[in-house]
Amino acid sequence: MGGTEHLTVQREGATLVLTLNRPEARNALSLPMLVGLHDGWREADADDSVRSIVFTGAGGSFCSGMDLKALAGNGMAGQEYRDRLKADPDLHWKAMLRHHRPRKPVIAAVEGYCVAGGTEMLQGTDIRVAGESATFGLFEVKRGLFPIGGSTVRLQRQIPRTHALEMLLTGRPYSAREAAAIGLIGHVVPDGTALAKALEIAEQINSCGPLAVEAVKASVYETAEMTESDGLAAELTRGWPVFDTADAKEGARAFAEKRPPVYKRA
Repeated sequence: MGGTEHLTVQREGATLVLTLNRPEARNALSLPMLVGLHDGWREADADDSVRSIVFTGAGGSFCSGMDLKALAGNGMAGQEYRDRLKADPDLHWKAMLRHHRPRKPVIAAVEGYCVAGGTEMLQGTDIRVAGESATFGLFEVKRGLFPIGGSTVRLQRQIPRTHALEMLLTGRPYSAREAAAIGLIGHVVPDGTALAKALEIAEQINSCGPLAVEAVKASVYETAEMTESDGLAAELTRGWPVFDTADAKEGARAFAEKRPPVYKRA
């Protein structure tokens, strides 16, 4: 199991938990964090025993955005991470879920600050839970910057355009309740319980057929920008093979026998 000094990786049953671990900087993105995230997404994709991913932050914050000083670095400290970035110039975008979509469901568990790069990464997740005091926002324009992590493309596809433009153009903070009202997040829970709620949702996903779960997720994203007729055709291409799997037969037998199914990804 991987991880770095700024990114911890843990297993909770069939769930891989990736935790941004730089609380003294409100989990601002550093190069060790990005390398750890990149490797964590790859580990989840490669390990068939992982059925879901929970993405969270340590110390009461999710992520306060990019730390340019930490990314620049000095001297030989962290040289191995700079070598990784040099070898794959796209690594940071894959880590931030801009240029990579994990095949397993990703559930975000947000406490505290989830702003700038934090809100940008959030848009690459599938299900989102936040504590009541969480704060969201894309602050880039207030600093004369551009939210280049994908927000001008993704946000308008995930929430109504009027709300997307207001968030992008004002650079103001949003409370968890307001973020839920515009559809950016799905659950608001008491502070300190976002991770527990995310793990609860993950366990519900883990109890389902893994091949079916992955096919459903792929179909949703694959057909998002298609016409309805093209999307329905693509859905059949994704969906029909699932019915021929051993997992599908096991699901039917378990239902008939009134017992929990035992799926084997076959």
